[in-house]
Amino acid sequence: MHQRTTPPTEPTPTAGRRRFARKALLAASALGVVTALLAPVRAGAAPAPAAPTAKAATPLAANGQLSVCGRQLCNASGQAVALNGMSTHGTQWYAQCVTDGSLNALATDWRADVLRVSTYVQEGGYETDPAGFTARAQKFIDAAHARGMYAVIDWHMLSPGDPNANLARAKTFFTAMAKKYKDHPGVLYEIANEPSGVSWSAIKSYSEQIIPVIRAQDPDAVVLVGTRAWSSFGVSEGSNESEVVNNPVRASNIMYTFHFYAASHREEYLSVLDRASDRLPVFVTEFGTQNYAGEGANDFAMSQRYLDLMKRKKISWTNWNYSDDHRSGAVFKTGTCNGSNWTGTGVLKEAGVWIRDRIRQ
Repeated sequence: MHQRTTPPTEPTPTAGRRRFARKALLAASALGVVTALLAPVRAGAAPAPAAPTAKAATPLAANGQLSVCGRQLCNASGQAVALNGMSTHGTQWYAQCVTDGSLNALATDWRADVLRVSTYVQEGGYETDPAGFTARAQKFIDAAHARGMYAVIDWHMLSPGDPNANLARAKTFFTAMAKKYKDHPGVLYEIANEPSGVSWSAIKSYSEQIIPVIRAQDPDAVVLVGTRAWSSFGVSEGSNESEVVNNPVRASNIMYTFHFYAASHREEYLSVLDRASDRLPVFVTEFGTQNYAGEGANDFAMSQRYLDLMKRKKISWTNWNYSDDHRSGAVFKTGTCNGSNWTGTGVLKEAGVWIRDRIRQ
């Protein structure tokens, strides 16, 4: 797909109610936090009002704790919602693109709902400094929350393609993350980015070992499960969604991930996404308008067909990627992350202009 070289004890009812109330309070407070962060400071100005108008509500404040209801992602009121936003590039390479300024732009200029924070396991990532990369991911997640956006905690395993190869590391990482965010409504846990060269049964086994680790700390949050063949429901390795439909992960409040790159992944992939989302809850945690390597010419026509399908079916998505990488799939022009200007279209590549417009819609 996108080759970038480069059993828990259940809480008591009383504890569960306290946790849910805590999460609801945090979601409501996000509105006040983001208003304070982004409000201009004027000498002698009166303090900002404690209760901003509903019109200014952030995605997090408006929707609160998310859950899976049927095949949909739903908000705290049980209404189906679709989050739209961006994924970071690997934080070992492009941390300089995730700043106060860039996240202010993503939240207010782009009007995004969600930031996917991609922590690579290999390729100079987590395995080289587990504590450091955990802290880095938490910093970016906290910054997204402060601006009223949700955060997808992406365990970006890519090579080796078998997630079980990093099982012990994943348990350590997700224990730390779930302990920190157990009372926060603004996280979704993506436990395996793009499994490849491995059977669905092996991915399912991995998922059924990692999900209880998260649930032991955070029983409420949505977990996102990677699918076979670079999260294509197996189609990139000659299979399809039937293997998941017929043998789903034994866990509740989960969704399955699908990735596509429009210039490479054509009718067969679009049809798989359509069929799979008729049977399963699906979250598109990564896609691009270019080829499977995030390079080359943009195919906006095919991309729009995917977006139209996802809008019609209320499928959430995050686009790859919020950086100034030299590839056409990085939204910022090369060198942007060394500066201080993040807003408008002048700093964006062609794909950036296009996806910003779709998020703003």
